[in-house]
Amino acid sequence: MKFKTIGVITKPEAESVRKTLLALFTYLKSRNCTVLIDEHIPDAINTDSFKKADRETIGKQCDLAIVVGGDGTILNAVRSLSHAHVPLLGINVGRLGFLADLSPDELEPSLDDILNGSYREEQRFLLEARVYRDNKVVFEADAFNDVVVHIRDVARMIEFETRINDEFVNHQRADGIVISTPTGSTAYALSAGGPILHATLDAITLVPISPHTLSSRPLVVHSDSQIDVLVCNTKEGIAQATCDGHLSVDVHAGDHIKVKRKADTITLLHPKQHNYFEILRAKLHWSEHS
Repeated sequence: MKFKTIGVITKPEAESVRKTLLALFTYLKSRNCTVLIDEHIPDAINTDSFKKADRETIGKQCDLAIVVGGDGTILNAVRSLSHAHVPLLGINVGRLGFLADLSPDELEPSLDDILNGSYREEQRFLLEARVYRDNKVVFEADAFNDVVVHIRDVARMIEFETRINDEFVNHQRADGIVISTPTGSTAYALSAGGPILHATLDAITLVPISPHTLSSRPLVVHSDSQIDVLVCNTKEGIAQATCDGHLSVDVHAGDHIKVKRKADTITLLHPKQHNYFEILRAKLHWSEHS
């Protein structure tokens, strides 16, 4: 597939982002692409007077969205565009990312290949979370990385029960639980002791955070699973349910946090030479000699 109408999404605060944006705009203009840029991009950067648009318009009118920034910027873009089925390409600015893997130093040759139809693509899924209180939905949001149930401020444990497809799994006391997609298995779930899942697996990981019982271990289930976390006791602390570390709501004893795979998926594009394991080696410092 070749791309003609391209959206550009970013958080343009950093100077390195601005420099990359200017180079990208110059390149896209030379390719005679129709370009829509995020409405929050300052006019001072938009020297080519590209049309500004909100996320909904970018999703409807573009056949490719280029995200300039880090993984956090991509997480935000994915949540806002998953319903539109527009593929995303990440240009990494700053530290090496798991999601944004196109280097600004190789911008033109890489984009030449991709815009000419030479690229790799991956289908990734999201989670949708709903918090029920007295059988009413009080919060709902999507997550590309993870849904986390945890104590908000104090160093206290939370008690909760977990059910999968309405079948009781266990009752735990822990600092919380991370419910993660394969994409998020290299984020909070990894730091909590969870396994790394290949990004294209149809699986969800449940990782307890600092469990009181050492026999509590991470659990991997099929991505079609319906997960229900019942908050039993917050031990005087304030518990939260958080999606991708940004969207959150306080939860109380008796609340149910129901998580399942979202029907909409997202397509991530990568250069032909993309190597998932090479990124893992670089990010996790594998194979380094002391």
